[in-house]
Amino acid sequence: MRICVFGGGAIGGLIAGRLAIAGEDVTVIGRGPQLEAIKTRGIRLHWQDGSEETARVKALETVSLAGEQDLVVLAVKAHSLEGAAADAEALLGPDTMVMTLQNGMPWWYFQKHGGPLDGTRLMSLDPRGVLNQTFHPDRIIGCAVFVAADVPEPGLVRHIGSNRLPMGEIDGSLSPRVRAVEASFVKAGLQASALDNIRAEIWWKALGNLAVNPISAISSATMIEILRFPETRDLVLKMMREAREIAGKLGISFPQTLEQRLQSAESVGAHKTSMLQDLESGRPLEIEALTGAVLEMARLTDTPAPSIEAVYGLTKLLDQTRRRPKNPRD
Repeated sequence: MRICVFGGGAIGGLIAGRLAIAGEDVTVIGRGPQLEAIKTRGIRLHWQDGSEETARVKALETVSLAGEQDLVVLAVKAHSLEGAAADAEALLGPDTMVMTLQNGMPWWYFQKHGGPLDGTRLMSLDPRGVLNQTFHPDRIIGCAVFVAADVPEPGLVRHIGSNRLPMGEIDGSLSPRVRAVEASFVKAGLQASALDNIRAEIWWKALGNLAVNPISAISSATMIEILRFPETRDLVLKMMREAREIAGKLGISFPQTLEQRLQSAESVGAHKTSMLQDLESGRPLEIEALTGAVLEMARLTDTPAPSIEAVYGLTKLLDQTRRRPKNPRD
């Protein structure tokens, strides 16, 4: 299978590396020091169990050189998708699948959803309609990423925890093509599973991310610090309860309790969330995908979400003030 991973960071690099080692024809699209390191030394994977391996992939900055693909894996941040869309068109043939790996809610959430909100465009994620126009819903395979990894130096991907990648067609079918993608990922040693309700998995991950990520950026605290501090743990639970109410109105139910979801997050340990890592590195924050889209869904379903709204507002203010030019006399 010809697979192009658009974005060679922590998650994209880990997936691209494993697929290449398993024998797939893998191309990584990237830029900067990370791309140069992958070109010269490959993707170096350091696993949680202490094992190490190196994967050689095609590493390109010019997308048109990659050619048409069987599968395009979009592993860039949600706020970078619109910029990537124009480039990604060069990768799309008539039958090319597009897998989305973004944190939080996907822009396509209501495409092929059914019910009164079917086809609704999430303005927080696709304000100009570019993503829906570029990536037809028929191409999309959703994926919820339960993988913790980071990039401590260019070209090096360090696996921190979990390896679960549930995926599925957005119409709920267990099609031959999603089964083929599942098989490729499993062959690569990734814990992939094709499901008939990928939105439920996306919500299960979002329950924690929509709260812990912004609170970590506001407080500069690790995941375990947030969940072991009574006041912030209580706030996380309030936000999760509000999100569960929204999800319920959209037909989503969860087999586990919110406390079990917190225990799962707490087990990751003293891990800096992706939003805190982005804040410390001066990168844009994924506020809309992680929290803003859930708040938009609250309004669409007429569901009160005061805790989510408050944390969203504080995180937006944080993002704005950190970009403010510093007074040289300060």
